Amino acid sequence: MNSPLDSTVLFQIGPIAITQAIVTTWAIMAILVIGAFVLTRRLDLRPTRRQAALELMVATLDTQITETTGAAPAPYRGFIGTLFLFILVANWSSLMPGIDPPTAQLETDAGLAVLVFLSVIWFGMRAGGVGGWLKSFAAPNPVMIPLNILQSLTRVFSMFVRLFGNVMSGMFVIGIVASLAGLLVPIPLMALDLLTGLVQAYIFAVLAMVFITSAVKVGAPTDAKTDLTQTKKDT
Repeated sequence: MNSPLDSTVLFQIGPIAITQAIVTTWAIMAILVIGAFVLTRRLDLRPTRRQAALELMVATLDTQITETTGAAPAPYRGFIGTLFLFILVANWSSLMPGIDPPTAQLETDAGLAVLVFLSVIWFGMRAGGVGGWLKSFAAPNPVMIPLNILQSLTRVFSMFVRLFGNVMSGMFVIGIVASLAGLLVPIPLMALDLLTGLVQAYIFAVLAMVFITSAVKVGAPTDAKTDLTQTKKDT
C-alpha cells in the first residue's frame, strides 16, 4: 500500500492536480445529491414505505440531536445529517475494488474538520451576533481567552486526526492480512471495518453537534439561553 500521506494523481487541470480522493469525493457528493432528489421528489401525506423509511431516518436524527444537545434539531438537521451521510458513504467506499476511501487521506479529513470549525463560528454568530460569539471566548472570565482559543483549534485538529487514524488503520490491517492470508480470510475484518466506519461517522457528527451547540449556548443572549433551557426541559 502507498503511504497515507501520498495522494494518487489521476490527471492535471492546468496547475491543479486531481487526485483519486478528489474524484471519489465528488462522486460521493453526486450520489448523495441525486439520491436525495430521487427519494424526496414525490412526498405525500399518506407515506409510502420509502417515505416512511426516510421519515424514520429524519426522526432518528432529530431525536439524536435533541438528546445529545438539548437543542431544537431543525437548524442543525441539514448540516449534521449531510456530514454523517458523507462520512459514512466515504468510509464504506473502501468495499469497492480499487477505491481508497477519501477519509483515509489527511486533506479530506482536514477539510471536514475545517467545515465543522466554520459551522461553529456561523451558528455562534447567528445566535448571539459577532459580539456575542467573541464574548464566548471570555467565558467564564477573560483570563480564559487564550485557552478558549487554543481549545477551539485543538478540538478541530483532534477530530480529523481521529477520523484519519481509524479509517487509515483499518485499510492497512485489511491490506496486510489480505497479502499474507489470501482474499477470504479478511472478510470478518471487512465487516468490522464497516462497523468502524459507521461508528466514526457517528462520533464525528455528534462531536460537531456538541461543538456547535456549545458555541450557540455560550454566545446566545439571555433570552435565547432561556429558550434553549426551556426546550431541553420540554423534550
